[in-house]
Amino acid sequence: MNLEERIREIEEEIRRTPYNKATQHHIGKLKARLAKLKEELEARKSKRKSREGFAIKKMGDATVIFVGFPSVGKSTLINKLTNVESKVGEYDFTTLEVIPGMLEYKGAKIQLLDLPGLIEGAASGRGRGKEIISVARSADLIILMVDVFTYENIGIIKKELYKMGIRLNKEKPKVKIKKKDSGGIKISSTVKLTKIDERTIKSILAEYKIHNAEVLIRENITIDRFIDALARNRVYIPSITVVNKIDLLTEDKKFDNALLISAKKEINLDKLKDEIFEKLGLIRVYLRPQGGKADLDEPMILKKGSTIENICRKLHKDFLRKFKYARVWGSSVKFPGQRVGLDHEV
Repeated sequence: MNLEERIREIEEEIRRTPYNKATQHHIGKLKARLAKLKEELEARKSKRKSREGFAIKKMGDATVIFVGFPSVGKSTLINKLTNVESKVGEYDFTTLEVIPGMLEYKGAKIQLLDLPGLIEGAASGRGRGKEIISVARSADLIILMVDVFTYENIGIIKKELYKMGIRLNKEKPKVKIKKKDSGGIKISSTVKLTKIDERTIKSILAEYKIHNAEVLIRENITIDRFIDALARNRVYIPSITVVNKIDLLTEDKKFDNALLISAKKEINLDKLKDEIFEKLGLIRVYLRPQGGKADLDEPMILKKGSTIENICRKLHKDFLRKFKYARVWGSSVKFPGQRVGLDHEV
């Protein structure tokens, strides 16, 4: 039995097994085994050289990737946001390659990538799906794009990304595992665990060949989240849901947690730019040489939480070597011009 067959067999067993307290342990073991097999399959396939893969070089301050069904207006939108010309047509699969463009906004250079349309079964390879999702894994932000006619099926896109280890708008599980040479598994938690028991935790760890470890859990974790903490192929990426073609809407329709736009009519595009900038967590830092004026034309773009050390490294390695102190103006200090060290967050 090959890997694909073993994966299908376990998936079928999970589907057949009703979830309750009596079956929790068994399902936990199956899900852990399934995650391991999928990792192994993904690793094997990634080693195979393919001339059909998408080779994309990340550029700018951040990379935003547009993922959606064919013909929902991704290319039209990117054409409006940047100066790139991606072929646009009123039929499926107009974009056959990854089309890069650059959005310049609030001093930031944000790379936008228009991927070919995603279809159901993409995680299994349909419609070059694995190549598309592989590019999506490298994003700093994913735009889930549908239109007013396909919004109801957005769950399909989320499901395909989830199958390939992409976790949207989620934090990494608050789990710390410290492997030991002996002593078995010792589990401690800072919260009451109501969704997983100790026996299931130990079984999942055993699937990953961990038999001696100290495990600290800081959230009321589920089986799936605990497996995510162990799996090596998980990525955690912020996302925005965008619903296009609102100019074609003829009746009242509810769209939960989505930004409504019309790429063709340029409705709410400025609002989308603002959301992209905010969701990426970008900040602008204006540099001022000693005794001079701040350069207000070209800010340095950094991620929220960046430190003075990050700024020094971005400028030149000599800045770090010769650093004594920095003076900062803004909300991160108690008073204007305060002296700070390398670990100060701007």
